[in-house]
Amino acid sequence: MAQTLIWLPMQIVLYPHPSLRWKSRDVTRIDSQLRATVEQMFELMYEAKGIGLAANQVALPLRLFIMNPSGDPEQTDEEFVFINPEITSRKGSELGEEGCLSLPELYSDVRRADAITVEAYDLDGQGFEFTLDDLPARVVQHELDHLDGMLFIDRVSESAKKQLAPELDDLEVHFRHQQAAGEIASDESLQSELETMAVALTRE
Repeated sequence: MAQTLIWLPMQIVLYPHPSLRWKSRDVTRIDSQLRATVEQMFELMYEAKGIGLAANQVALPLRLFIMNPSGDPEQTDEEFVFINPEITSRKGSELGEEGCLSLPELYSDVRRADAITVEAYDLDGQGFEFTLDDLPARVVQHELDHLDGMLFIDRVSESAKKQLAPELDDLEVHFRHQQAAGEIASDESLQSELETMAVALTRE
C-alpha cells in the first residue's frame, strides 16, 4: 500500500457516488496508514449512528469494512475489522429491514442468509473465521455487498424499488447539483481517482 497516498480526512459518500459501484481491490499491506484509515472510519460510523461501514463508502477502493453491531462507541469489544473478507458458507433465509449510511433515510426489507461463516484478516494481519447469525450476519452480508459494488436497494423486491424510486431520484438530483456547482468532482474524475488509488494498492 503506497505511503504516498493521502486519504485523510474522509467523509461518507452518498448515492450515486461512483465509488459505491466500485468493485474493491484486495488489501496487500497493513500499515500505519491503514490503521489510521480504520480509526477514522469508526469515528465517521459512530457520528452517523451506523453499525457498519465499508471502505468504498468513504471513497477508498479497499476490500475492507468495519462493524460494531451495538452501535455504541463505548463497547469497543464489539468493534471488528474485516480485511479481504470472504463468506464461505450461508444457511437459511430471513427477511429483515436494512438501511445504509450512503442512502440516508431509506429503508426496505432485504432477504439474507440468517447464518453465515466469514473468513477475513484483522489489523494485525491475523486470519480469523466467524460463524454469525441474526444482526451481525446481516451486517457482514450488507457490507460485503458494498465491496462488490452492490447496494441493498439492488436486493429489494420490484414493488419496494418502485416505492424507493422518488427518494433515489431526489438523492441523485442533489448529487448532480453539487457536481454542477463544483462542490463534487465529475463522475469521470472520481472514477479516475479511484483507479489511481486501486493501481497504487497493487504496487510493491
